[in-house]
Amino acid sequence: MSNYILSYRFLILLSGLLSACQQKREHAIDFYYWRSNFKITEAEQKAVTDLDVNNIYIRLFDVDKKGAETKPVGVIHQFDATQLSVNYIPTVFITNRTFAGAHPEEIKTLAENVFKLISNIAVSGQIPTFTEIQIDCDWTQSTRQNYFMFLEALKKISGKNISATLRLHQVKFKEKEGVPPLDKMVLMCYATENPGDVKDKNSILDLDLAKDYLQHLDQYPVTLDVALPVYSWAIITNHLGKIKLVNSFSEDDLKGQPVRQAGNGVYEVLDDFFIHNLYLSKGFKIKVESISPELLKQTIAFLNKKIKKDFHIVYYHLDEKFIKNYHLKSLE
Repeated sequence: MSNYILSYRFLILLSGLLSACQQKREHAIDFYYWRSNFKITEAEQKAVTDLDVNNIYIRLFDVDKKGAETKPVGVIHQFDATQLSVNYIPTVFITNRTFAGAHPEEIKTLAENVFKLISNIAVSGQIPTFTEIQIDCDWTQSTRQNYFMFLEALKKISGKNISATLRLHQVKFKEKEGVPPLDKMVLMCYATENPGDVKDKNSILDLDLAKDYLQHLDQYPVTLDVALPVYSWAIITNHLGKIKLVNSFSEDDLKGQPVRQAGNGVYEVLDDFFIHNLYLSKGFKIKVESISPELLKQTIAFLNKKIKKDFHIVYYHLDEKFIKNYHLKSLE
């Protein structure tokens, strides 16, 4: 009887070990590049090489509508694809209001103009070829019909594969907000809160909130990759309670500055000073938000349970200032 019990326990232990091995997943790593002035540093080149990065989602420009005029803004400068030996995926951010109230002919014209500008930048930037275009838009229930029409028009006009970003609310409320006519999307698992609405939580990534919104992620009917954050920013509050968000801001930027820690990543300005093209006055509050490697690990573990197919992790974004703080390969 004792031998039987020992054998039984051994089988349970072996089964557990095999299960753990089967759950170990490795993910290919890609990056977004989201700076308007294109410049790749040695550290960024090294990261791309060391991590065996195949794909860079390169933001080429934004599209916005102000009044009756729809036009590109923030077009990338001095883009040179030869600086990295990767597959570049042209990426365009389009504001949701661009699609509000647009007529079908306007949608078609927009698709034509977007593809024309992408093609021009690709030629001048020496992208030898590309097979995919990604569109980033925080569409809503009221704009979904026009947005989905745009995606179909862009695919027909370009002859390329079209992918798009997917936000948490678009997963949770997919019955209302719809599912785009696409074969692939990238889930943006960050920017979970409005920076101006939270005090104690991290507005870049609140994992508890993400878990709530992604309860039924396994039922989403489009193949997904996942975008995760490797950046930090500052939420600056003035004397009147008005808030300004400053991207690419870290606690290192405050070294040697007249500030004091007030707890939970919040600093109080003790004397006037100038930083990031901003003049900060005594009494201003600076909340620096960043993402820890442990939070990324926990997020990846959660996503592994929800997404059964292999998926790429697309880190936002390729910037020496932030990627040096993470051992990204070890987070898988």
